[in-house]
Amino acid sequence: MADEELLLDLLNSTPQVAGVEQDLLEQTEAWALTRSRDGRQALAAVRSVLQDVVRGDEPPSALTPFLRDVRQVPTMTADGVTWTLEAPAAHRTVVRVVLAWSELEATKASRLRPCENPECRLFLLDRSKANTARWCSMAVCGNRMKARRHYQAKTRA
Repeated sequence: MADEELLLDLLNSTPQVAGVEQDLLEQTEAWALTRSRDGRQALAAVRSVLQDVVRGDEPPSALTPFLRDVRQVPTMTADGVTWTLEAPAAHRTVVRVVLAWSELEATKASRLRPCENPECRLFLLDRSKANTARWCSMAVCGNRMKARRHYQAKTRA
């Protein structure tokens, strides 16, 4: 699974169903990659902070604690320098997710964002050329929001 898909999968593991927030963390690929109890607790914690960061409720610096004890080590090869990321075993998936978020911010700024449906807790990664996607799903949230606007316009008239 590509790291940006891993990140999106983790962010979207708290959907709202019938007005009640669900926790689907155990069904994510990130959960499957995290083998220790400590790592799974860290994964739940980083998910919460990442959701707040993407929504704009927390600054990116809130992710700093998840990068403790992480370093890059250079190795000389015949092709030049290669870099190896070293992180505590229990937190490798957490670090991978934070780095995926950072890479998206650096290369695709503002493409990762929350769905514009106020009743939805999901996130989207806008892959459209115009960067105009507004909903996590056009078939679900987009349709609901358009139907709601149509109904409101019709009842005003």
